[in-house]
Amino acid sequence: MEYLQRTVDHELDELLPLAPAIAIDGPKGVGKTDTARRRARTIWYLDDPAQREVGRADFSLASPPEGTLLLDEWQRLPQVWDSVRRQVDAGAPPGRFLLTGSATPIDTADTHSGAGRILSLRMRPMGLHERGVANPTVSLTAMLEGSRGRIEGNTGFSVRDYADAIVGSGFPGIMGLVPRLRRQLLDAYLQRIIDRDLPNQGYAVRRPETLRRWLSAYAAASSTTTAYARLLDATTGGDGGQPAKTTTIAYRDHLSQIWLLDPVPGWTPANNHLRRLQQAPKHQLADPALAVRLLNLSAGSLLNSAGAHMAGPLFESLVTLGVRVMAQAAEATVSHLRTSGGDREIDLIVEGTDGQVLGIEVKLAPEITGHDVRHLNWLREQLPDRVADLAVVTTGRTAFRRADGIAVVPLALLGP
Repeated sequence: MEYLQRTVDHELDELLPLAPAIAIDGPKGVGKTDTARRRARTIWYLDDPAQREVGRADFSLASPPEGTLLLDEWQRLPQVWDSVRRQVDAGAPPGRFLLTGSATPIDTADTHSGAGRILSLRMRPMGLHERGVANPTVSLTAMLEGSRGRIEGNTGFSVRDYADAIVGSGFPGIMGLVPRLRRQLLDAYLQRIIDRDLPNQGYAVRRPETLRRWLSAYAAASSTTTAYARLLDATTGGDGGQPAKTTTIAYRDHLSQIWLLDPVPGWTPANNHLRRLQQAPKHQLADPALAVRLLNLSAGSLLNSAGAHMAGPLFESLVTLGVRVMAQAAEATVSHLRTSGGDREIDLIVEGTDGQVLGIEVKLAPEITGHDVRHLNWLREQLPDRVADLAVVTTGRTAFRRADGIAVVPLALLGP
């Protein structure tokens, strides 16, 4: 399979010559190893028991030759985190260590955080701009910098193409496969989490069917701030049985440790004069294709009555995935804004290193009206000195800037 350039590749190219140690975190199958090994001279696969024993015996990491050492699935041998930290303290050269991990280690009580020594990068499934199917003409970084440059470009992407992208997955080993094989691999991915990944994290799933129902309820709540208590209610089985609240809290915590859940936090701006902002996260799975499988939907059903109610939320999930990948490259954070009464909502708030803000609304529609941008205009009125730009991401064909200054950008035209 041809390697597709990832946005995180540019981050690594910039940071690896400067940082002695970089950890790449993200869910299984996201492409961490493939991306990292392109830069490594030596690789230790620590999910291999024999290689793990070698690593356990070499606490000082003295045996690998010079050059970049990749410690793949490092969480299987947490001691290497401290080994890397000690080597950094001892003067390891830039680019010496890459660590990749698909879970947070369950036993880190005696492990140093690595703060100030090991740089962490998050790797997510591929955004639409990384999949080789779109040609972006609008830069998120430029909008965040407030350049107010021209917003232009045209795309042939249709609503059906976006539906195909939602179900097509951003996992590089799955996307591009024929639909039947892709569906079966996504189902196997979810089953592996229940059968193996969570037990490897020290959590035994006593009732797999209950966890599967909870995951389906979470998927149905994609792009919403639905309370966890309501997700619990939706997990009730046909027999009337409902898991305990402590059980579903454990689900949430352990699924977060393996990066399967990727909620968008509520925005908490510094020096905030916006009052009554809600802090509840927006629910998102790592890949919208996983939500599709949990809800037993298809590209076709998203476009007809069977699944039309999920088309908008899952399009927002696809947009959110891409925006988070782009924002990380721009050293920005991504949140959402919702006031406590729900009278003001903005789907995504991208905040840069200087506190500048790019507000983004997501609309599953080709045309945008004044009603669609009313909350963006409100944000500009509230924070005139901080708003760098405002945009609506759509399923339309043309990128342009409205008379009120708000950019209208089809998702297929949005890039880093």
